[in-house]
Amino acid sequence: MSAIVPVPKKAKTPPPPNQTNGHQSTTMAGRGSVRASGNFNANQDAEILYKAMKGLGTDEDSIMKLLTSRSNSQRQQIKAAYKTLHGKDLVGDLQGELGGKFETLVVALMTPPILYDVTSLRNAIKGAGTDEKVLIEILSSRTAQQIKDITAAYRQEFNKNLEEDVTGDTSGHFRRLLVILLQASRQQGVQEGNIEADAQTLFSAGEKKFGTDEEQFITILGNRSTEHLKRVFAAYMKLAGYEMEESIQRETSGGLRDLLLAVVKCARSVPAYFAETLYYSMKGAGTDDQTLIRVMVSRSEVDMLDIRADYRRLFAKSLHSAIQGDTSGDYRKALLLLCGGNDA
Repeated sequence: MSAIVPVPKKAKTPPPPNQTNGHQSTTMAGRGSVRASGNFNANQDAEILYKAMKGLGTDEDSIMKLLTSRSNSQRQQIKAAYKTLHGKDLVGDLQGELGGKFETLVVALMTPPILYDVTSLRNAIKGAGTDEKVLIEILSSRTAQQIKDITAAYRQEFNKNLEEDVTGDTSGHFRRLLVILLQASRQQGVQEGNIEADAQTLFSAGEKKFGTDEEQFITILGNRSTEHLKRVFAAYMKLAGYEMEESIQRETSGGLRDLLLAVVKCARSVPAYFAETLYYSMKGAGTDDQTLIRVMVSRSEVDMLDIRADYRRLFAKSLHSAIQGDTSGDYRKALLLLCGGNDA
C-alpha cells in the first residue's frame, strides 16, 4: 500500500470562516452524503467524544458515527467546545487514541476543507520528488473561486506563494498548464463563433500533424469555460472521429497527458472524474489509501451522491461494495459511513 502523508499534528489557525466553511458551498448543494446534523449541540458532542476516549480502551464506533454524521463546520464547533470544556486539543487526543489509516481519515475529517486542500498541495510539493497526482486532482477539479481561496489560504498558512512553489517543482508544458489553472481566469459562457475554430485548432495541433502542438491544447483546454469545452468536444468528435480523451492519450505523455485528461474529464463531469479516481485507487494489487481518503473526505459534503451514481454507471458495481472489498476494520467502517448507505 502506498505511504500516507499525514496532516500536520497541529494545524495553525484556519483561514477566516468565509474561506474555510464556504469552500465547498460553490458546488452543487445537497448532493453530499454527509450533511449538517439538525439537532446539533457542540458541547454534548464534545462530551461524547471525551467519554469515548477516557479510561482504558477507545470507543471507535462512537467516534466514527458522530464525526461522519456532522458537517465539517459542526466538527470545528465541536473542536472549540472540547477545548473550552476540557482544555485539550481534540485532534491531538484523537491522534493519541487512534492509529493507522483510521487515524489519518479522522484527522482529515477534523481539518477545515480549504486547509485540507492547501495541506495536501504543500505535502505534494515539499521534500524530494513531487506528487503530481495531488496537484492534478485538486487544481483540475476545483472551481475558480475555490482556486483563488486556496491560493490565499496557502499564503496565509505557509507564508509562501503557491504558484511559485508549483513552478519551482515542475517543468515544461505540465508546469505551464498548472500555472494557467492557478490563474483561475477561465472565460465565461460559450463563445458560439469559436466552437468550430477551437475544434479545428485542436485537430490541427494533434491528429492532423506529425508531432503535437501542445501549446494549443494547453491554451484552449486551460482557458475556455467548461460549458464551451463541452461544445468543442462534440464538434471535435464530428471532425476527428475520436473523443478528445483518445487524442490526448495518443498525442501527449507523462504528467501533461494526465493533467489534460483530468481537465477534459472535469469539464465533462466532476463527479464522474472522481468516480474514476476512486475506482483506480482501489484497482489492482494494493490500495492507494492516500487518494481514497482524500477523495472520500473532500467530496463527502459536495457531490458524493453523484459520484456514487457515476461509479455504478461506469463500473457496474457500487462504490460501497468496492470499499467493502478493498479495506478493513474501523477504516472500512468509517469510509462506508462517508459513502452514505449500502445502496451506494
